[in-house]
Amino acid sequence: MPCPGRRLGLALSSSGQELLQRLRQRGHLDALATRHSDSSDVCRSHWRKDNVLMVVGAVGAVTRLIAPQIRGKEHDPAVLVLDPQGRWCIPLLGGHSSGAEQLAREIAAELGGAAVLTGACSSQRRLALDCFGERWGWRRGGSIEAWRDLMKAQARGEDALLRQSSGTSGWDQGCESPQLRRVTTSTGKESEVQLSIGPELLAPCRWHPASLWIGVGCERQTSYSLVERAIRDSLRDLGLAQEAIAGLVSADRKKDETALVRICRDHSWRLWTFSAEQLNQVSVPTPSEQVFSEMGTASVAEAAALIAAGEGGLLLQTKRIFHAAQEEQGAVTVAIAEATVPFAPQRGELHLIGSGPGDPSLLSSDARAALERCVVWTGYSLYLNLLEPLRTPEQVRIDGQLTREWDRCAEALALAKQGARVALISSGDSGIYGMAGLAMELWLQEPPDQRPSFTVHPGISALQLAAAKAGAPLMHDFCTISLSDRLTPWDVIEQRLKAAASGDFVVALYNPRSRDRDWQLGRAKDLLLAQRAEMTPVVLARQLGRKEEHIQHTTLINLEPNSVDMLTVVLIGNSSSYARDGLMITPRGYPGATLR
Repeated sequence: MPCPGRRLGLALSSSGQELLQRLRQRGHLDALATRHSDSSDVCRSHWRKDNVLMVVGAVGAVTRLIAPQIRGKEHDPAVLVLDPQGRWCIPLLGGHSSGAEQLAREIAAELGGAAVLTGACSSQRRLALDCFGERWGWRRGGSIEAWRDLMKAQARGEDALLRQSSGTSGWDQGCESPQLRRVTTSTGKESEVQLSIGPELLAPCRWHPASLWIGVGCERQTSYSLVERAIRDSLRDLGLAQEAIAGLVSADRKKDETALVRICRDHSWRLWTFSAEQLNQVSVPTPSEQVFSEMGTASVAEAAALIAAGEGGLLLQTKRIFHAAQEEQGAVTVAIAEATVPFAPQRGELHLIGSGPGDPSLLSSDARAALERCVVWTGYSLYLNLLEPLRTPEQVRIDGQLTREWDRCAEALALAKQGARVALISSGDSGIYGMAGLAMELWLQEPPDQRPSFTVHPGISALQLAAAKAGAPLMHDFCTISLSDRLTPWDVIEQRLKAAASGDFVVALYNPRSRDRDWQLGRAKDLLLAQRAEMTPVVLARQLGRKEEHIQHTTLINLEPNSVDMLTVVLIGNSSSYARDGLMITPRGYPGATLR
């Protein structure tokens, strides 16, 4: 599957330079071709697998430009074509194999344009079998020809046999007609399987979650080629794929072993090491007194592989010793264990997305692009329902309960550690009474080398939209206070209300009243009335950004707590706020102040 290559922008005329500069500033491009470069030379020098070429210009001109370079899926980069205004983004080449379609969706979402997708999978809302695993953190195996045959059969409406032995099982949740029939070992049809998901070299077309841990013990200064051969031969003899390797593991004394460090760097594998005490606590099939006398543990390769594989891990290969061939030196011991849960945090992404009040048109372009990028959407059902029109068939939805925020964060983080791109969705802004803080606390508890990437995408908060609908109530200092005492003691909330009242802040009340908390808003009203005029303007903004939206103007003395619920934001003015012609206004300064 596509791995990060070099992304180059090329404008066929001066009108495209500004758009390319924007894309580079937002991280979509690594470099831009100079204005006076020869386009054919630029195209030729950049033409290699895993690269991306974004061209601003006419489709016909780009087609003629790249035609002499096209050699096949195993050689060609992703090529995207955009118009100078960024209204259209067209994946011209490498739609599936090089990830061009997915990249087009993300760029179009961020630019506020549209991705022009003409492939059969997109138009028929079918799961693209040859690229869907990338966003789950899986690696693709099998020949270009085998995948081509599978995709042709899918286009003809033919069913395919699938066997899955590892990785998340709900990946086809949203597909209308996945055309896949699952088989198990008990069905006796393994030889007919066309697509497999797991570490095995089972089917012609394969997706490999990172579930294999390679335990390695070796002599000092063992040759790189010997370690590489030992791993390769062990996998081959077991019928396992190198693409399924999560990492190499050994004893602490091997953490700086040149061959191990180098091979992990070359293959982007993790290198973990354990102390002799940790290793010696593991029960293994073939302990060694000699190893114990030298290393302080009876096992290195087997014990390390089992520790890394975790609870339920299965030792697929007991230790196997490989000796140096001609022009090699040293010796290597290899054991292989399979984990029940894949591990690829370096591929995983956790996106904290503020969905705004609920209307998809109010989503920021940054949040929309992140949603396009993620294969898992998780959040409270109401918030997911509001975004449902934006979800594509290959994107999996995980509904959470309203009061189970920690569980939701933990599940999202666990999936991201497996390598998946996950969107954890809050209403409003995820950093304002949302999920960002909870998720970040859990993320920070992970060791740094086990953390997926973590990004917070801002959204329009209920406070902002309530203010826009009410008039201009936040022109001076303001504060927000949640009246929910589920996570904050009421005496602390009361102190804050008193401080806001005495400080003459405009106050926005979140979570003002629920079925089980029916008295707090009345108490807040009394505390504010102790230091604020009875006719202080108040706005009740309910169901903001949704079809049921309702804005009500009242005063502090006339505020009726029974008319308020959890879907309402309450805005209470300060001493200089006033209402006129259905609008609430807070002047920029107090009486007597002038703006200069």
